[in-house]
Amino acid sequence: MNPLRLPALLAIALLHTGCAVLDNVPPAAAFDVLGRVLASGEGRAFSSNLRWRHDSDEDEIWLMSPVGQTLAHIAVNPSGATLTAADQQVYRARSAESLTESAFGWTLPLARLRHWIRGDAVPGGANAVVRHDARGRIEQIDQDGWAVRYAYADEPGAAQHPRRLDVSRGDRRIRLVIDDWRDGVRP
Repeated sequence: MNPLRLPALLAIALLHTGCAVLDNVPPAAAFDVLGRVLASGEGRAFSSNLRWRHDSDEDEIWLMSPVGQTLAHIAVNPSGATLTAADQQVYRARSAESLTESAFGWTLPLARLRHWIRGDAVPGGANAVVRHDARGRIEQIDQDGWAVRYAYADEPGAAQHPRRLDVSRGDRRIRLVIDDWRDGVRP
């Protein structure tokens, strides 16, 4: 694999492992998110713009340059995970977690991200410790060795969805900044 492609694949795998199937876990509600992502771990880092469309059994993520050029597209559905790089090279695996394992040699437990992004602990996961802020919003979830911290926009009338998630475990970190969120739509 081209070593220059590795950072982009890392970020893609970090995000799309959130689409792997967990036993007996109900799907998270549909959403369409626009934002930015910074992923780092094992001495590597990557950042890009992001669009993530999720519904009950499918996820699509586009990682884009600042000018909107697609760096990578990932599609995950019950039949498997596919990553298409900017050079149209296609990578396939049975799940997003398998894709991460084959690309990087380790699996991230981010199948949980589809729940965490909504401020929910993963049903059926290990015991979760959930803390709320003074306004009753989720402030932090600690689950399965991961710490998920939330930040919200405090302007009057701002949506209750988080503005930023900081997900960490050891040296693995993902910062997801959410610029726009739409619930229940799959255009």
